[in-house]
Amino acid sequence: MAKNMQPILKRCRTLGIEPSVMGVDKSSRKNPGSNRRKQSEYGMQLNEKQKVKFIYGVLEKQFSKYYVMSTKRSGITGENLLQILESRLDNVVYRLGLANTRREARQVVNHGHILVNGKKVDIPSYLVKPGEVISVKEKTANSEHMKAVVERNSSRAVPKWLDMDRNTLQGTVVALASRDDIDYPVEEHLIVELYSK
Repeated sequence: MAKNMQPILKRCRTLGIEPSVMGVDKSSRKNPGSNRRKQSEYGMQLNEKQKVKFIYGVLEKQFSKYYVMSTKRSGITGENLLQILESRLDNVVYRLGLANTRREARQVVNHGHILVNGKKVDIPSYLVKPGEVISVKEKTANSEHMKAVVERNSSRAVPKWLDMDRNTLQGTVVALASRDDIDYPVEEHLIVELYSK
């Protein structure tokens, strides 16, 4: 399976992303996006797409598939796209504070530590639905590593579309994410414009 091994801080600087969006505490040496030449319209559209792909750890083929899915849903295409990306199981595991970064969340899911409605799901791209319960396998939940991760992320706010019980390490998908739940700067209309060409 292909994966992006580029250093996170370097990529953040290139795409103008705050490292905190990626779950990384370190601040970059330069301000994101500083010393930039004026970008063309196409350059801005491409940059926005690359930024969102990088944040969620999605490659081009899958991202294009999500875009097609978003055009078939009712509502605004760009917002639908962000909603689909937020619904990925690896992102939900990260949002619930069960992993320090989305990369780590992907690994946790891949290794079979996560249950959805009591059944093991080891596919990071699985799209959760409202009402589904995400939990951690009992053996994993009792591990020192998981306890440390949950403790470290206890101050991180869980978005309102998710409900988390830190005692049982069980989260519920209350609803699908809305545009207001996106906590990083993104101009999704630029991505739509890019694909519409």
